Amino acid sequence: MSFDRLIARIIETGNPTVVGLDPKLDYVPEFIRKRSFEEKGNDLKGAANAIWKFNKAIIDAVCDIVPAVKPQAAYYEMYGWQGVKTLHKTIEYAQKKGMFVIVDGKRNDIGATMEAYSKAYLGKTEVDGFQLEGFGADALTVNGYLGTDGITPLTDICKKNDKGIFVLVKTSNKSSGELQDRVLDDGKTVYETMGSMCEQWGADSIGKYGYSAVGAVVGATYPEQLAEMREKLPHTFFLVPGYGAQGGGAEGVAKGFDKNGLGAIVNSSRAVMCAYQKEANCPPEDFAGAARRECIRMREDITNFVTGLNK
Repeated sequence: MSFDRLIARIIETGNPTVVGLDPKLDYVPEFIRKRSFEEKGNDLKGAANAIWKFNKAIIDAVCDIVPAVKPQAAYYEMYGWQGVKTLHKTIEYAQKKGMFVIVDGKRNDIGATMEAYSKAYLGKTEVDGFQLEGFGADALTVNGYLGTDGITPLTDICKKNDKGIFVLVKTSNKSSGELQDRVLDDGKTVYETMGSMCEQWGADSIGKYGYSAVGAVVGATYPEQLAEMREKLPHTFFLVPGYGAQGGGAEGVAKGFDKNGLGAIVNSSRAVMCAYQKEANCPPEDFAGAARRECIRMREDITNFVTGLNK
């Protein structure tokens, strides 16, 4: 099961964190941008090349201490097909370095369209008799608010191809409560109901660590709800955004983990990618080193509060 691979890597590294690779061109050091524009042109192709060099260096710097990366598709799509090509290269390279790759796409549809999304990111597409991978990610974030019709195509492919999904349950943004905190007629909140559906959707794909192929996105910015969901969703692995830049702290994040120090992986994006901009006296050429140092700091911060992580 896909999340067994992720959990094994978390145990191996002693690090329940994931680096979000959400690169704006402004995050890329000027010397890389200048070189890419000279080589490829001052256009989308040059921009995509700069992002690729930036991603590659960060992956090289952290792959031995961080179990996973999470590229957000939108940050590549805004650079056109050239950016999407960089997304594919980033996925492929991170996996070659032994990292688990979660594509943050929040895809949501039904029927044949959801089957197409599933094949694109997690499965294979038939071309002239051959089964070929599109993006080949290990997991994908999805929006479950179309119900089971939008999830079944994904769970089928997850079981067939050893993949996983993370369904939006309680997101980290400020306005999430406008819908997610509403109480339904049965007395449950919308987010609790969605979490319960994750448990149902993953019931037949539980791996050796007790977690299914259907995970949930539960934000660090709402630690009490995070604790509530950990108690009520014993077989659902959590992707936890909102640590750091969005205000989530390590003590609150710890509420998403089980008694073994497992059950969740915490994301940090901008704080890692832009660490060189905030670190005192850090030359831009050492941006990858700064990213590594921030990953170590984050690991130590979180594991100070997460007890029982098997190492």
